[in-house]
Amino acid sequence: MKKLKHILVTGGAGYVGAVLVPKLLRAGYKVKVIDLFIYGKEVFTPVEKHSNLTMIKGDIRNTDLLREVIPGTDAIIHLACISNDPSYELNPELGKSINYDAFINLVDIAKVFRVKRFIYASSSSVYGIKDEPEVTEDLSLEPLTDYSRYKALCEDYLQRQASQSFIVTTLRPSTVCGYSPRLRLDLTVNILTNHAINKGVITVFGGDQKRPNLHIQDMTDVYLFLLRQSPEQIHKKIYNVGYENYKVCELAEIVKNTLGGDIPIYTTPSNDIRSYHVSSEKIKKELGFEAGHSIEEAVLDLKKAFESQMTLDYMNDSKFYNIKMMQSLNLL
Repeated sequence: MKKLKHILVTGGAGYVGAVLVPKLLRAGYKVKVIDLFIYGKEVFTPVEKHSNLTMIKGDIRNTDLLREVIPGTDAIIHLACISNDPSYELNPELGKSINYDAFINLVDIAKVFRVKRFIYASSSSVYGIKDEPEVTEDLSLEPLTDYSRYKALCEDYLQRQASQSFIVTTLRPSTVCGYSPRLRLDLTVNILTNHAINKGVITVFGGDQKRPNLHIQDMTDVYLFLLRQSPEQIHKKIYNVGYENYKVCELAEIVKNTLGGDIPIYTTPSNDIRSYHVSSEKIKKELGFEAGHSIEEAVLDLKKAFESQMTLDYMNDSKFYNIKMMQSLNLL
């Protein structure tokens, strides 16, 4: 198998990309990042002068830009999107243009310029609500929202465009947690930890919903892992990636116990009824990938970040919250 060298990461300056891109560089890849950089290029300060990094400020809806940037690319890791249901629902038309329409163009252009591999970050939310004790990849998709519906439609389109010279793989990640230079504090474990440390109280919305979680180090490791696999092993494969399945109330207790001290936990009602227990046995059995990090590690990593940057307003600064940032930049 010829080694892949040139990697394009869309949305590479986001929460996951800000951790992934430095790992790709350390692994010896030449990396191009396409991003609007609405959170700034500071996320790449430690690697910004790396000779193998090219940062391109641009919109993935710009097909002329894609035709300019994609030639010579061996693999695309597609992360760019309006992420999560609440952010998408602020402006469904904008969400569709980025999450679906731009995806179709990206895939088509990638094939024209003979990109060898395409790895797509879908979402475990495509399953909807399931009664099965284990949500596996062979279950039907029953998305509840436009965000998850278009994720599912993108999966279908990518599968149909696959060929022996265009190797495609889809990941359905669970909720990611832990520290990133482009920190998000609107994700379950991160929310609970932020409230515990910076507010002195943990607020749980609902509590009985099951939430599968994935440490950001494992989320980024799996992309590098897939790049190393032979084409026949991963072609047209779809994998769940999410290992620690807990109720939200249990996550709150984990956060409290990890931090120590007498942190009160308050519970309020929630209309968020999504609840599922995701199985990641398939990627373990077929490829041998297993998560190596825990929720407790994510909590402690966040604690360290909070303590080292105490001047930042983690409770209110819009840059830590996708919805607030979209509103502040008038992206609606």
